[in-house]
Amino acid sequence: MSDGADPALGARESLPGWCAREVEEELPGLRLLVGEASHTRAQALTGDSPADVRGRLRELSNRFRGARAVGVRREPVPGAYRVFYRQIGLDPDAVRTPIEAAVMERMLRGGFLTGGLLEDVLTIALLDTGVPVWALDAESVDGQLGIRASDEGEPLGRSAQAPPLPGGRLVVADASAALAILFGELAPGHEPRARTLRVTLFAVQVAGVPTLYAEESLWKCRAVLEQS
Repeated sequence: MSDGADPALGARESLPGWCAREVEEELPGLRLLVGEASHTRAQALTGDSPADVRGRLRELSNRFRGARAVGVRREPVPGAYRVFYRQIGLDPDAVRTPIEAAVMERMLRGGFLTGGLLEDVLTIALLDTGVPVWALDAESVDGQLGIRASDEGEPLGRSAQAPPLPGGRLVVADASAALAILFGELAPGHEPRARTLRVTLFAVQVAGVPTLYAEESLWKCRAVLEQS
């Protein structure tokens, strides 16, 4: 096991992840962008968000209301994820894309309610850019992240509780294990914990989404987490 993500991330804000050749050929435009952030806030990652983060959620709740909330799926970036979902066999009207799921939750609950510091940071980045970001405990990552298809029966993660995967499922993996289902759950034991000090962030970019948006989504997460 290495001591976390690629050390080059310390010198650059983000790096492209790798993509298996067969996945790249079948799904051109699918790209992983990877970054790392230090958790320097006084609050625990899974604890209550500070006032500035809660305030930002309230601002976003006011922005995503009425016609904007209903029409978000027709915006270019959310629309690109809907197209990609159909490419991989998912109905975006049944399995919502990340931003549509977040906006639907806002409509049902009357606002973007806080779910803890890390969850709130990821939500803010998603709503500001349309690009979803996930976080892993950097200490649990073995080398650079990328996208590949799973092998039949391989475990999701390296813990004793790792569930087996079906063959051909698109996953985010490091050098030795699948760590997340693409657009889905993280591997048990690899999630950031309350006192995690370094997180590996990854944004999933699809055809039609500008790289600048994915970079900005990672930057927003890093900027909030690294405030003192």
